[in-house]
Amino acid sequence: MPKPGLFKRRSLVVLSGGALASAVLGSPVAAADKSISGQLEPSERELAARYAARTDGGHLIPGVPFRKIDPKYYPQRVENPTGEPAGVVVVDVANRFLYLTEDAGTAMRYGIGIGRAGFTWSGEGAIQWRQKWPRWTPPSEMIARQPELRKYSYANGGQAPGPNNPLGARALYIFQDGKDTLYRLHGTKDWRSIGNAVSSGCVRLLNQDVIDLYARVPAKARIVVQQ
Repeated sequence: MPKPGLFKRRSLVVLSGGALASAVLGSPVAAADKSISGQLEPSERELAARYAARTDGGHLIPGVPFRKIDPKYYPQRVENPTGEPAGVVVVDVANRFLYLTEDAGTAMRYGIGIGRAGFTWSGEGAIQWRQKWPRWTPPSEMIARQPELRKYSYANGGQAPGPNNPLGARALYIFQDGKDTLYRLHGTKDWRSIGNAVSSGCVRLLNQDVIDLYARVPAKARIVVQQ
């Protein structure tokens, strides 16, 4: 077992269709996490392939300069620190991590950025709806603050899908007691926002990572948001 803070070897797995999905294991760990032994650290080539520019759903996703991101925010498998059973999404707002719990006591951990709306809700809900390349409709309160967004209002059909859409490549919509909380997990091309608090949005992952998460999350998964 390496000393805390040192890398272990990690590995990447490949999803159907050839898209790289991370099973990245054991980078420098958060205080609550324990890394897993005997895994392969991803090579530069593997990370370059994961975060390369790609076309998805007819849209071009820009590449990510992953070397400029703290490695702890790369998706990686850790021992489950949440206490939740398999198939639950846990958002750790304070530490900027999102966990998807798995069987065998592990969890996939992703680095996230937290927007203003991401600090306004906590508790439990369900991922009631998921969308690839969603349209974005700003809430009326945001339009009141930024009238230039009125062109994207519900009445005007929202903002068309694409890499410049604030929801990115995927969006997962959180409901509580059957009602939309307006809380979203969504993609972004803004790699600088991962690990940070930002002015807009809810919980954002890199587009390459939210595609990976989207493929893994069970239908109607339970979600716990911890502020």
